[in-house]
Amino acid sequence: MSVRYEKMMSLTGIETSNKSKEELELLFKKVLNKGMHGLCFSPYEEGQQPGDILTEAQIRRRLEIIKPYTKWIRSFSCTDGNEMIPEIAHELGMKTMVGAWLGDDPEINKKEIENLITIANEGHVDLAAVGNEVLYRGDLEEEELLAFIHQVKNAIPDVPVGYVDAYYEFEQKPRITDACDVIFANCYPYWEGCSMEYSLLYMKEMYARAVKAANGKKVIVSETGWTNKGQTFHGAVPSYENAIKYFINAQKWSAEEDIDLFYFSSFDESWKTGAEGDVGAYWGLWDKDENLKF
Repeated sequence: MSVRYEKMMSLTGIETSNKSKEELELLFKKVLNKGMHGLCFSPYEEGQQPGDILTEAQIRRRLEIIKPYTKWIRSFSCTDGNEMIPEIAHELGMKTMVGAWLGDDPEINKKEIENLITIANEGHVDLAAVGNEVLYRGDLEEEELLAFIHQVKNAIPDVPVGYVDAYYEFEQKPRITDACDVIFANCYPYWEGCSMEYSLLYMKEMYARAVKAANGKKVIVSETGWTNKGQTFHGAVPSYENAIKYFINAQKWSAEEDIDLFYFSSFDESWKTGAEGDVGAYWGLWDKDENLKF
């Protein structure tokens, strides 16, 4: 193997083009069983959606399924039963990145922030995320988000506090970046239409841009993943094999470069078709019935 070829493989990932479906599945299981840094937690069962009340039983069952494979879990909300996730995760030996879901409803925002602070003061938050893509969606103005970040930082000074958004938002919103203790960057080559062949290279570029914007602060990849079904998005093709390849490459990069990375996602959730179209329901490593997909 030439030096040039080896260098290219280190940039674009493992050589998977000549592997059969069965060989990819074996490699997936090997990588999965080694364990990963973090996994985004999908709590909603079939027929549920955000706003429905979660039960302790379903949270515990799903956390116990993923427990052998991840050190950290990331939750997205602190209301409607989601507030139980961090304590149960700690009980099971996992660390927690706990998110307050912020949107355009002031009353819900207030409750989310209050609950995040309460959960942190109870000792169940290892990292606090104040909002998820709220600037990207345009739900809050920058000043409003800054106020929430400072409120949480003042209330839980011993817990690192950050904000989750697309990697480029931290270049464009330096005041938000400055307010964060840690930068939570979502990096999705799929959603920028990148082909599988160059997806790892592109994710590395996204991460590097976030690191530069962070100006010395720690950067965590708060979301990345690849859907296995749905319509092609420009050069990004959803498929069973591509989902496996992306997972393997992301995990190998995370391990080899010591990158803290939360993979999206744990379980398929059908409600996501409303926001993302047909691809939205197929980002999980496990399907909607909690069976390992690959």
